[in-house]
Amino acid sequence: MTKTSCKLRPSVASAAILGMVLLHSGTASAVAATISRSVEVKATAQDVWSLIGPFCAIRDWLPPVGQCIEDGKAPSTRILVTKDGKAAFVETQVARSEAEHSYSYKFLASPLPVSNYVATIKVTAKGNGWSTITWSGSYTPDEGQEKAAYEALIGVYGAGLSEVQARFTN
Repeated sequence: MTKTSCKLRPSVASAAILGMVLLHSGTASAVAATISRSVEVKATAQDVWSLIGPFCAIRDWLPPVGQCIEDGKAPSTRILVTKDGKAAFVETQVARSEAEHSYSYKFLASPLPVSNYVATIKVTAKGNGWSTITWSGSYTPDEGQEKAAYEALIGVYGAGLSEVQARFTN
């Protein structure tokens, strides 16, 4: 037996044992995921930020949202209630930059099959009266719900960005 094979065996054995322990203990968790959508808008960054920058303005440009209740504290927390009243999201702002036209928030409570969700909405000037809006997030999907989580989030991002884009189309 060579020294190389002796060194490899403990590593392989250790990996196999660890894998069995994780499988039997049920502690294997879903892998974190990221998501991002961007759209170009024929408007200045400041004009776009005026529409989407206020934390509760999301009710004006995200079609499923019927109501936004903001607590007025710093950092701000908002409750979003869907138009049909069947779902509510509790989100808190975790970062904000007026200069960079961005804010980040995280879910405190959500009906979506995710945990550890944090997202950022940012408007970037592109020049000649154009801007790019980027909505990106990271999350851990519930086990077995990876596809459902992704589809729900990408649908929300798409609906919101399309609505903002439509507001600036002449």
